[in-house]
Amino acid sequence: MPSLSAPLMPSLLSLVAAALAATFLDRLLGEPRRWHPLVGFGRCADWVERVLRRGAPGHPLSNRLRGLLGWSLLVLPCAALAAWLGSQAWGWLADIALLYLALGARSLQQHGEQVAADLAAGDLAAARTHVGWLVSRDTSALDEEGVARAAVESILENGNDAVFGTLFWFLLAGDAGAVLYRLANTLDAMWGYRDARRLYFGWAAARSDDLLNLAPARLTALTYALLGRTRGALSCWRQQAAAWNSPNAGPVLAAGAGALAVRLGGPALYHGQLEERPTVGAGDTANGSHIRAALALVERGLWLWLACAGLVAVAVTHA
Repeated sequence: MPSLSAPLMPSLLSLVAAALAATFLDRLLGEPRRWHPLVGFGRCADWVERVLRRGAPGHPLSNRLRGLLGWSLLVLPCAALAAWLGSQAWGWLADIALLYLALGARSLQQHGEQVAADLAAGDLAAARTHVGWLVSRDTSALDEEGVARAAVESILENGNDAVFGTLFWFLLAGDAGAVLYRLANTLDAMWGYRDARRLYFGWAAARSDDLLNLAPARLTALTYALLGRTRGALSCWRQQAAAWNSPNAGPVLAAGAGALAVRLGGPALYHGQLEERPTVGAGDTANGSHIRAALALVERGLWLWLACAGLVAVAVTHA
């Protein structure tokens, strides 16, 4: 009797090979400077919100349903198209291309390095501008520590969103999984705020992102712990993560801060409103060296994930 895992072998090996190829392509080319699909998707999302949302925040049930409709119209057809592309005879090319477009490792590296270089040069104005490309908070009044803290937080969170979470869903569900996850994550970044405008309309985007990140966020936190100061990371994760308002950002930031021995969190200004966030991590206040350490943590984690995926594929093949 043939092994039940036999039909999965080529698929798993193909996905791991495509993940390696897409990672190298991302490293070589970075994100497209023009016509990036996520930029176009963001513009479509803005248009859909203008058409569907009623009021700010509007009716609790109506705007939640409208937000769910908008999410479905934007995400599900794209995921279905990705699944169809991956099922074709040349689907391996689609695997590489779509994952390359979904990954953001090289872009994250470039932006983080720029902020670290600005701080090293003593150019606080440039550092504020460039960290503003990474975060949604108001950066105009940040001091050097505030800029470094914002950059490190963004690198750790985007390590989950643009790297590990994307890779997780790609290896689990192929093109459709990676596209669905990345677009859902993008909509959460656009609609998921609990401000007056998006309190109800962004509910579906925020909840879907929470659900899709349940496993990847904890695997990301474990990755940070294994590759950094393990005991401190696990302690911060256990003691501090629950205080964060996001069920997934909490473990990622607490474990990442503990792994780097840095303090993160605290007050931050978002869209004109001061948000009091709990402090996570332990040790020093953030500086430029922590930015580069966070980038190195994500980099090592990416190669660890690819190595583990390769070993699993080989093990399944020879089972």
